Amino acid sequence: MTDQRPNPDALLDKILREEEKAQRGKLKIFFGASAGVGKTYSMLSAARQLRAQGRDVVVGIVETHGRSETMALLDGLEVLPLREVEYRGKILREFDLDGALKRKPALILVDELAHSNVEGSRHPKRWQDIEELLAAGIDVLTTVNVQHLETLNDIVGSITGIRVQETVPDKAFDQADEVVLVDITPDELLQRLKEGKVYLPQQAEGAIRNFFRKGNLIALRELSLRRTADRVDDQMRTYRLEQSIETVWQTKGSLLVCVGPHRGSKKIVRSASRIASQLDVDWHAVYVETPRLQRLPEAERARILSTLRLAHELGANTATLAGQDVAETVVDYARSHNLGKIIVGRDSVKSWLPWKRSFADRIGQLSSDMDVIQIAQESPEDRLRSPAERRVWREGSGTSWPSYVWAVAVCAATTVLATQVLPYFDLANVVMLFLLAVVLVAVRFGRGPAVMASFVSVALFDFFLVPPRLSFAVSDVQYLLTFAVMLSVALIIGQLTASLQYQARVASQRESRLRALYEMARDLSAVLLPEQIIVLSHKFVESTFGVKVGVLLADEHDKLQAPVMIDDAGPVSAIDYGIAQWSFDHAEPAGFGTDTLPGSPMLYLPLIAPMRTRGVLAVEPINPRWLMIPEQRRQLDAFAALIATALERVHYIQVAQEATLRIESERLRNSVLSALSHDLRTPLTALVGLADALTLTKPALNGAQFEMAGAIREQAFRMNALVNNLLDMARLQAGDVKLNRQWQPLEEVVGSALKAREQQLSSHRIHVALPPDLPLLEFDAVLIERVFCNLLENAAKYTPPGSEIRVEARIEGYEVQISVSDNGPGLPPGKEEAIFEKFTRGERESVTPGVGLGLAICRAIVEAHKGRIWAENIPAGGARFIFTLPRGMPPTLTDFLEDERPEHAGPKPE
Repeated sequence: MTDQRPNPDALLDKILREEEKAQRGKLKIFFGASAGVGKTYSMLSAARQLRAQGRDVVVGIVETHGRSETMALLDGLEVLPLREVEYRGKILREFDLDGALKRKPALILVDELAHSNVEGSRHPKRWQDIEELLAAGIDVLTTVNVQHLETLNDIVGSITGIRVQETVPDKAFDQADEVVLVDITPDELLQRLKEGKVYLPQQAEGAIRNFFRKGNLIALRELSLRRTADRVDDQMRTYRLEQSIETVWQTKGSLLVCVGPHRGSKKIVRSASRIASQLDVDWHAVYVETPRLQRLPEAERARILSTLRLAHELGANTATLAGQDVAETVVDYARSHNLGKIIVGRDSVKSWLPWKRSFADRIGQLSSDMDVIQIAQESPEDRLRSPAERRVWREGSGTSWPSYVWAVAVCAATTVLATQVLPYFDLANVVMLFLLAVVLVAVRFGRGPAVMASFVSVALFDFFLVPPRLSFAVSDVQYLLTFAVMLSVALIIGQLTASLQYQARVASQRESRLRALYEMARDLSAVLLPEQIIVLSHKFVESTFGVKVGVLLADEHDKLQAPVMIDDAGPVSAIDYGIAQWSFDHAEPAGFGTDTLPGSPMLYLPLIAPMRTRGVLAVEPINPRWLMIPEQRRQLDAFAALIATALERVHYIQVAQEATLRIESERLRNSVLSALSHDLRTPLTALVGLADALTLTKPALNGAQFEMAGAIREQAFRMNALVNNLLDMARLQAGDVKLNRQWQPLEEVVGSALKAREQQLSSHRIHVALPPDLPLLEFDAVLIERVFCNLLENAAKYTPPGSEIRVEARIEGYEVQISVSDNGPGLPPGKEEAIFEKFTRGERESVTPGVGLGLAICRAIVEAHKGRIWAENIPAGGARFIFTLPRGMPPTLTDFLEDERPEHAGPKPE
């Protein structure tokens, strides 16, 4: 009788999940193929029914889009006030999450699950708001379209040609307590569009021509139906598991392919792949390893592994199972995975034993609720092995002959012992010695020798112990029953002992794999350095798989470095860095046992972490067949994933430490800058005033004294400019600068900057080339003038007198590029980006005044205007500094007149 009791661990997990679920609110999603199918209408109708039943229902936010039928359903429902948010000069109305939590109704309606919140909200997405409501124990009703699901976004975009930007993770959809599919036909939806029930008439015409084409609607409808069916199928499988239901419910097409050691398995796998593709269903491929099949020769086992690898490449979920009976194991796997169709190979040669049923017949007998599909294999002539193969089969199909010799020897020794104790014990007790011998043979040598020991034991017992002794004749017919029972018991004990030994060995291997994974995960979670991860990788991978290992980490340029040598680890063979780099770049395994350069003696596994690939694990197998076993390969992949995750964790620990150090350094630097700028401004102002006062004193200063006073004044102004730079940098870093953006011509700012730097530019030739069609730009004139002043001053300082400085601008797409270039010595190679850092100068040791803040201020101002700035060397000689400003949409003259028109001037004339 089959044990249908639920698994205790699964039952405990279910109880814990139910307790956690009871404290959360319930989420109900109204799901549709597109806008206009009636999701919001259905949600409001359901809310009104619940309110009529006495539920505390509140409307958090509902997008009616001006539809009168939908707006009518809001009558009588409590509507939560929306919060007003200022965004880019406009007032937007958003869902008030804090108000909902404070009100805490039993049920709240929050429309449009995939909606993006206004910048500055607590959560960037509305589905995150709903998560917080659910965590507070509030039930939520919401809506979503199929194109907003993250995994289907690309598919919908390729079908409709329109990429939806607002998406919601599938987990938010899958974790919903209830999903209601709101579905109408494409023709009915198009009719609703034409009647203006979805969009306004002028909007509806454009929607029908673009997104709402009939073909698009049919495809979207199919996607929504399939997605809902997948969710229902998952719920059905969960219910079967919770209720311990073993009968297969054929609600969804699914295939199970049985892989065997015969030559026709690959043909069966290919046929199954075609059937699964035609039916558009998932399929599984399994191989059952019994004690007899475990002793197959090397060639046969290699053929099985090759077939499983082919099935995996064709898209199957592969598994190697352990069991005593192939048919029973296959049926159990099919029931646990709710697979309703089993594909097997047709037996082309019938057994000469009348009671021996074919494999397909046994499957059908054990699973009356499943369909069995037989695939024709090769003809009997094709299946005949060569003489060499038959010899290998005979040599490898059974236990080696010394085991049978030892079985006979054990039976002979038992007979000698039995003859010695016969005078003291009855024959019924002596029989136990022979049964013990059979058990010992089964434990030590396996099933075949145990069967032989059973027959030999009965024969020796009859010949040496049963009267008349030394003869196979029996004096009493009752001994025939003794022989039959003894033989039967011996055979059964031998079979059970061998089976238990095999199952114990399989369980031990599984436990060993799980223990290795646990120990490696535990040890990796405590390391803090990449070197420690490499040491643990060598330790666990080499001891678990019996291989040699090399861990190749990538540098900052994504180039693999030589593996770190471990003292206790054996040397790995020469690593092919070309294959390893290919595996790293493509994030795919390469080398031995893969489809990419399979002739390589080493296997290269990319260390793929959640954020990026961290390196490559190079594995040199000592026993190549060992890594071809699917379970071993999956465990090796799991080890590689653990190593990659540990490397990424250590990397981000270092990044966090460096970021913390940089933050503290920046905070200290800004504090120093702010203190210096404020403390120096007053004495510098006083110094400038004193220098001016010296020039006005009586009697008048002589020539030398007048020059000294002018020098004092000039140096004070230079120091004041430096302090202004320090103060501006501190303010920009603190984010205290508010942009006064206005639409204005660029020419005026360039002219004022040239005027301000007239003295520094007096010895240089200035050329300004601004196109006449340059549009108005929206920027802060004071700050952009500061950018020009700093760039012009920088060009004047680092170029010799007589050099040419050019100021140019041009339109590039949606932005305007402005450049300040010179024909001087250019920038130091490799420092094109570094010169924009604070306190970085073009020359390390130079008599040129400055502390390296001008370009840093330029970058901060340009980036505050949503632009970019960079520097480059001119091939002909000199340096060019380029920055961009968004082009935007300048207002027209009518807009200016409208803005300047007084309120009392009356209506605008038609």
